[in-house]
Amino acid sequence: MAIKLHNPTTPGRRGMTTQDFDQITTNKPVRSLLAVKNRGSGRNNQGRITTRHKGGGARKFYRLVNFKFIAGTTATIEQIEYDPNRSARIARVKTAEGEYHYILAANDMKIGQVITSDPEAPIETGNRLPLKNIPLGSLIHSVELFPGRGGQIARSAGNSAQLLAKEEDYAQVRLPSGEVRLINMECMASIGVIGNEQHQNIKIGKAGRNRHKGIRPSVRGVVMNAVDHPHGGGDGGRHGIGGGKNWGTAPKTPWGQKTLGYKTRRRKSTTKFIVKSRHEAKRR
Repeated sequence: MAIKLHNPTTPGRRGMTTQDFDQITTNKPVRSLLAVKNRGSGRNNQGRITTRHKGGGARKFYRLVNFKFIAGTTATIEQIEYDPNRSARIARVKTAEGEYHYILAANDMKIGQVITSDPEAPIETGNRLPLKNIPLGSLIHSVELFPGRGGQIARSAGNSAQLLAKEEDYAQVRLPSGEVRLINMECMASIGVIGNEQHQNIKIGKAGRNRHKGIRPSVRGVVMNAVDHPHGGGDGGRHGIGGGKNWGTAPKTPWGQKTLGYKTRRRKSTTKFIVKSRHEAKRR
């Protein structure tokens, strides 16, 4: 995939880049694999806003992607499609029984290619096998965390995990974050790297484009009044998070909780499966 540049005909076009849709072969999805997607605008089931700065955006249907693709299935790729709900492309496949499925499209997937989900499937892009049958060093995507649950790891554009080692019932897999994790060797994974690898290099260019994506404006706390945010208020003009009225205090959320580096996650239940932390990988 390449990045498409625009001529600076307007201030919004200057510096804007968009995706190249040459890989997409059809604009018409399969209606039986679509579902209505209601816009919750960041609200939970009680109607309270739990994620700020969400709302509006273009209307879109959800594509029912098959992350399991059970063993013993063979299918042929018919189309490569755009999915407005994810950064990766999706491939429309048709099984021998005539059923249609959507799967994540890996690099170099082509129309007419046959993909297989089977423990004895060949090591080719798109095929799905258990970790115990995949050679060491292979790049994989859509990796299961628990057998039968479906792919959960390495599903976004340009991402992949790498199989590093096998020890008894577990395999060591390096995740896209750099973390090395133990995963049961019965878990399934697809061969190859997710396509649309240039997605991360796209420049939005203008605020309106974010509104089309359902992202509303965000206002910094330091420009608010003291009554509205812990970072707000103070005399003497502009100041940083630790300046003005809040000199020497730690950064906080609008509700007074520490943030910007303050650890709030509890991962004691999964620590035993982590061989190397993603934070250690970043320090090197």
